[in-house]
Amino acid sequence: MPHEEIGFCSAVELAAMMRRRTVSPVEVMRATLERIERINPALNAFVTVQAEEAMCSAVKAEEALMRGECWGPLHGVPLHVKDNLFVAGSRTTFGSKLTETNVTSEDCPAVERLRKAGMLVVGRTNTPEHGWKGVTDNRAFGITRNPWNTKLTPGGSSGGASAAVAAGLGPIGLGTDGGGSLRIPASFSGVFGFKASFGRVPNWPGSGGAMLRHIGTITRTVADMAAALDAMAGPDPRDLLSLPATGESYSVNLDCGLRGTRVAFSPNLGYARVDPEVAAICQRAAQRFAEAGAIVEPVQLDWRDPYDAWRVFFFGTAAASLEKKLPTQGELLDPGLRRVVDAGLKLRGVDFANALAARHEFWEQSRRVYERCDLLLCPTLPVPPFAVGQDDADPIDGEILGPLQWTRFTYPFNLTGQPAANVPAGWTNSGLPVGLQIIGNRFADLLVLQAARAWEQIQPWSDRRPKLETS
Repeated sequence: MPHEEIGFCSAVELAAMMRRRTVSPVEVMRATLERIERINPALNAFVTVQAEEAMCSAVKAEEALMRGECWGPLHGVPLHVKDNLFVAGSRTTFGSKLTETNVTSEDCPAVERLRKAGMLVVGRTNTPEHGWKGVTDNRAFGITRNPWNTKLTPGGSSGGASAAVAAGLGPIGLGTDGGGSLRIPASFSGVFGFKASFGRVPNWPGSGGAMLRHIGTITRTVADMAAALDAMAGPDPRDLLSLPATGESYSVNLDCGLRGTRVAFSPNLGYARVDPEVAAICQRAAQRFAEAGAIVEPVQLDWRDPYDAWRVFFFGTAAASLEKKLPTQGELLDPGLRRVVDAGLKLRGVDFANALAARHEFWEQSRRVYERCDLLLCPTLPVPPFAVGQDDADPIDGEILGPLQWTRFTYPFNLTGQPAANVPAGWTNSGLPVGLQIIGNRFADLLVLQAARAWEQIQPWSDRRPKLETS
């Protein structure tokens, strides 16, 4: 098989071909590494490539298949991991000059479980420092660029993962989402991003920031996402908030359809301004869910933007993580992150108590919607991809927003812990991807994946590829 085609095969397809021996783990890994070497200089998606280790793992995977052994459903498939998650023996820098030589000694649960499913770690993808913003650049490794237009950002904070998946540098990218960091870059990069219910995939090591953080993957296909979640989901004693196992297979139950499912569409969640072209694309996409048998109805929400509550948790936990390093190393921080930390240090206990109360109030608003619908649709982001070098999107109609407040469709559902996905809704007239967000009720992970699968069949996106100029 041509190496170009291997780069754009799904993980499920690659695993099946390797089991049939029509392609080998060594061939897949060699093609992946060659493509990374050729394309990554234009994108800067990868900050560490573990080429020698990855090839050794591929040789072992091939030898196992020759003996008739299969390590799991994703045997031999390359995996790339965001540079803020622990990988044994790997440099894990969090995109920071403070820790750019840090090597972690063990895998986090998600990496551990994906390895048990047969995946082979090929490298680490870029992230803004400590995942603090919705674009991807940092002082340690520089700017990550969007495969659809390298003058633009792929989003963040899992922007390296989304750029890599979109460009065919590996079918599955593992990342995190504390305010939209899987869904934002998936939207800007024209791929599929999903955060399962809070606690479905265990968080470890624990931190204050873990109260918002979901660990999940970015893929090109829904089947790949389901296969990854099958491997990652379930409790872990290291995470006291991890959810019990459900016993259901996301892969097996993916194609049940949406007949009779009640779907509500909100163009703005009641408070957000949206770029007109983005709004039109999302509205057309939402209406087409009726083609899958869903009952689609517009809903007028009177929600208030929960930014003030979310920022207390997000800024406060950033301050807690970095406070002790400020006196001696504060000048090494991204200036924007330093401002977030400084703001977090000014918060009081009563601010957290008030934010917690506001969090519960927002959940009450959200919960009531699901008394009359099964799924909620809205834009993933209010704007298409914008230029690299900016921390935030340009204001819409001159509206003044706080840091990260332009991601106002994504962070609300980190407060509630609901499952939420980005699916490519369409492309702008200038060829840029636009995302539609699918939000389920608490613990309705399977239904969100089924809805994404139904949309994938209505308007397939995975065969659409960016045209990259490579070195």
